[in-house]
Amino acid sequence: MAPPKEDDGSPKFGRLLIVLILAVVFCGFLTWVMARFFPNFPN
Repeated sequence: MAPPKEDDGSPKFGRLLIVLILAVVFCGFLTWVMARFFPNFPN
């Protein structure tokens, strides 16, 4: 039997790219929420 060939990594890279985009969108949403509802947060 031939050993299974290794992946080229593209599906994992695509999934990682989607997760990174979602993380950026989530951080942007948190920034908007903090700016909208807590305008003077440090004080």
